[in-house]
Amino acid sequence: MALRGPEVFGPGSRGSLDEAGAEGREAAALAAAAGVALEDDEEDDGRRGLLRWDGFSAWLHCVCVVGFDLELGQAVEVIYPQHSKLTDKEKTNICYLSFPDSNSGCLGDTQFCFRFRQSSGRRVSLHCLLDQFDKDLPVYLKKDPAYFYGYVYFRQVRDKTLKRGYFQKSLVLISKLPYIHFFHTVLKQIAPEYFEKNEPYLEAACNDVDRWPAPVPGKTLHLPIMGVVMKVRIPTCHDKPGTTQMAQLTQQADTHTSIILPTVHEVDLFRCFCPVFLHSQMLWELVLLGEPLVVMAPSPSESSETVLALVNCISPLKYFSDFRPYFTIHDSEFKEYTTRTQAPPSVILGVTNPFFAKTLQHWPHIIRIGDLKPAGEIPKQVKVKKLKNLKTLDSKPGVYTSYKPYLNRDEEIIKQLQKGVQQKRPSEAQSVILRRYFLELTQSFIIPLERYVASLMPLQKSISPWKSPPQLRQFLPEEFMKTLEKTGPQLTSGIKGDWIGLYRQFLKSPNFDGWFKTRRKEMTQKLEALHLEALCEEDLLLWIQKHTEVETVDLVLKLKNKLLQADRENLPVKPDTVAKLRTHIDAIILALPEDLQGILLKTGMT
Repeated sequence: MALRGPEVFGPGSRGSLDEAGAEGREAAALAAAAGVALEDDEEDDGRRGLLRWDGFSAWLHCVCVVGFDLELGQAVEVIYPQHSKLTDKEKTNICYLSFPDSNSGCLGDTQFCFRFRQSSGRRVSLHCLLDQFDKDLPVYLKKDPAYFYGYVYFRQVRDKTLKRGYFQKSLVLISKLPYIHFFHTVLKQIAPEYFEKNEPYLEAACNDVDRWPAPVPGKTLHLPIMGVVMKVRIPTCHDKPGTTQMAQLTQQADTHTSIILPTVHEVDLFRCFCPVFLHSQMLWELVLLGEPLVVMAPSPSESSETVLALVNCISPLKYFSDFRPYFTIHDSEFKEYTTRTQAPPSVILGVTNPFFAKTLQHWPHIIRIGDLKPAGEIPKQVKVKKLKNLKTLDSKPGVYTSYKPYLNRDEEIIKQLQKGVQQKRPSEAQSVILRRYFLELTQSFIIPLERYVASLMPLQKSISPWKSPPQLRQFLPEEFMKTLEKTGPQLTSGIKGDWIGLYRQFLKSPNFDGWFKTRRKEMTQKLEALHLEALCEEDLLLWIQKHTEVETVDLVLKLKNKLLQADRENLPVKPDTVAKLRTHIDAIILALPEDLQGILLKTGMT
């Protein structure tokens, strides 16, 4: 199969695939999600053409190759599979985000990650397979339908045969999945050989991905790619935070596995926080409160890793604002995010261009980092400095802010990490310590909120099968604050400081808004599920004897709608409750006259 479409896909080029083909693939994805096996030899060629890329689409949207053209500049040379759809705006963003800024001076191979907004005009794909598994993921790993991730392997080497004197090319994986460590590992396996062997190799790698099992959370997956097998496990929302299930799997001998990944999404936390670990707690507060934050770094690798580490530090809370691991002056949101006519937005930006030192001078919190050292080498600790001292990107590394932390600094974690540095403890071990510290800090902060929100749930005895489910009580900030005296973070954390001030600020943040909306939705769904169970426990046949035919028909239609809602919204209903309700509906219909039976049996699904 030929990989290339037009010779060069510049930012203004268009993809090719009719809508019917796209709908056919989505219908096929539905079949795959339902577990329908389709044997190759049983299908004609046309049907196989529609179904072929379902496995690939569960993991990746597409693979792009971005090269440098002397006339066009950065250009998308290859999009694979060819039917993959990208708008002109998306292609332009991919072009500019796939190359380091010229001042970065990245010679050799560089890996980094970017995130960009999906075009508003694009027809939303059903992504049936992904939607099915999304509900079992931890909240911080759920895909955001409005964004794509780009995982980049960039190569720049001297080549005298080229006019420019350098070979410059990026292999880019575009995906909705935030599995940073996993996709960087995939690129390490395929990118170096791709640059030697070109398109046929890329096609073979994509065919391997197409044969992968679906990204089911909680299952151990064996994923073959170009001669190696990767063994991974995607976390579930039921996992205990801070644990990895892969640890026990590594004990078992497995002759087929070449690479075992202990995590799919985590970055080397200590390596990223190493220059600023004295200020880790302050940075945790800034991220928790959704404060505007810029990371100025010498290369996209450093900027993207540091931004992702910051977002990761409030886990298991999800960071609900926007974040850009690598952001350039060509980004479609550049004007929106750098304007001085309004306050800086709640976003974390990773930048490398010196121009940003001037453009973002008005931002309240800026982290300037130098080159991240390899494991074992510890850079000098940076200081907190006043913003007015930040003149250029060449300014000394430091955290430039006038922010005063609400909590007192935990000296214990600093001593622990410094001791690890002196003893040359591996970066992985330091990361485990730092991750556990952030986890315990976040849990100490969130448990009082969880406890209070749980108290807003109506009592189960107030749920009547013949009335609408009761509403949750309103969240009252002052009522919550009063609970902190007896059941506040002091029960689980020894850190002193103005916790109440931190909570007050958090309640105004996008992270609280996102967290509370998620919890409110979960609790409302729980009430709907309890209402369904209450209906199941009623003697509905006795009820219809005391009511008119019109009321009985109305009941059947309402019960059918309840079942559809339970399925559509993935309500936490026990399977036997659904089965019992279906039996009730069938029994009620059979008790009605035949003409009504025929109509009701055709209405919806029983």
